[in-house]
Amino acid sequence: MGGGGPRAAGPAEPCGAEGWAQDAVPPGAAFVAAASYRGPGNNDTRSNKALPILLWWSGSLFPHFPGDTERIDCPRGSCLVTRSRRVARHRRTKALIFYGTDFRAYEAPLPRLPHQTWALFHEESPMNNYLLSHSPGIRLFNYTATFRRESDYPLTLQWLPGTGYLRAPAVPLAEKDAWRRKGYGPVLYMQSHCDVPSDRDRYVRELMKYIQVDSYGKCLHNRELPSERLRDTSTATTEDSEFMTFIARYKFHLALENAICDDYMTEKLWRPMHLGAVPVYRGSPAVRDWMPNNLSIILIDDFDSPRELAKYLDFLDKNGEEYLRYLEFKNIDGIKNQFLLESLEKREWGVNDMSLPNYLNGFECFICDKENTRVKEEQKHKKSRGQIPAPRPHIAQFKHMGCPMPSPGFGRVEDLSEGDSLDQGEALTAMIHRNESHHGKFWDYMHEIFLKRTRQH
Repeated sequence: MGGGGPRAAGPAEPCGAEGWAQDAVPPGAAFVAAASYRGPGNNDTRSNKALPILLWWSGSLFPHFPGDTERIDCPRGSCLVTRSRRVARHRRTKALIFYGTDFRAYEAPLPRLPHQTWALFHEESPMNNYLLSHSPGIRLFNYTATFRRESDYPLTLQWLPGTGYLRAPAVPLAEKDAWRRKGYGPVLYMQSHCDVPSDRDRYVRELMKYIQVDSYGKCLHNRELPSERLRDTSTATTEDSEFMTFIARYKFHLALENAICDDYMTEKLWRPMHLGAVPVYRGSPAVRDWMPNNLSIILIDDFDSPRELAKYLDFLDKNGEEYLRYLEFKNIDGIKNQFLLESLEKREWGVNDMSLPNYLNGFECFICDKENTRVKEEQKHKKSRGQIPAPRPHIAQFKHMGCPMPSPGFGRVEDLSEGDSLDQGEALTAMIHRNESHHGKFWDYMHEIFLKRTRQH
């Protein structure tokens, strides 16, 4: 998909009687062509009114502007994509695409139509919607695009533009040592999202007892940034050159994700590596699978305690030759991990790369291709009068998103409440199976499940 440039598709047809449905949009409403990625192109000669429709139920993510509807031309066929919910129940609306952070079981479109698939796009933290970390939640969907490599359209490397980003030169060690002599610590911590499920602040608070950690964010704040501009939150959350120059002088960055889940890796990991600081990392248990070589990060979980970790950081701080071994991946041919290199090479979407589609457009075409294939298989089944089996629905699995329950960042394991996210998934599943259409009954189903659990205990 990434190899072809955008095809100059014409405007989508008006969505009145000659469009997809007579009641789809107000009569006479015509679409204005959007200057956005429309797929690599194909030989599909069908008119717009014959194409499958994909509905972005989460309209805020609709990746085409300025209109509400667009034709996309993907490798296996074309589709119409829209954010207009007025086509939700149309016979040609084959798929609904949901954004995980916005998905609420009690707002789901019911009854669920048997001819429609549900697709989930959720690149963000699992803490944004715990419903999706349980089997009853994730199995509501047919196709997924998540941070997990096992999802149908993986977004695991969404924060890594490419190998060039990793190979950017580091601040010279002499400059970092001079920074230390000015009274700055060896370790940087910058977080303003406190009290998250990974319980990272508890660990950092203990680590601070044994080594100097300069904390500039709201969490465990103990030092001020040198200028008002750098203290501006928007500066700290982008790759502003002044901000990046400032934090690049630190030898170590504490890189603790807000949730512990396989393959959930964010800018907290990749940004320090780009700058030439060593990430002191807690997050994805499978993070080593993605590292450029065998010595590029320090894993918190490799140490028995914050005190033991502090001893090792102090050793590296005082032994420059040992410290620089962690930056050897920046050398020519320093990236040894073939799995990482192949994953970046095969990736169909780009990060800050205008020559490739972004992952929203990529997932859109992925679903379009799946639906066009399903339409053809259903037609073959119908023409064969049952001799050719009907296509079996694809169902998302727990491993497409599932994450373990949160655990304390430091100290004794405590009982943690699971909340009602599991019950919400089961309640919505039950409503779909019973063909319910009234959203108000969702809480009746929740109460029924609650009573069932109570009786079991």
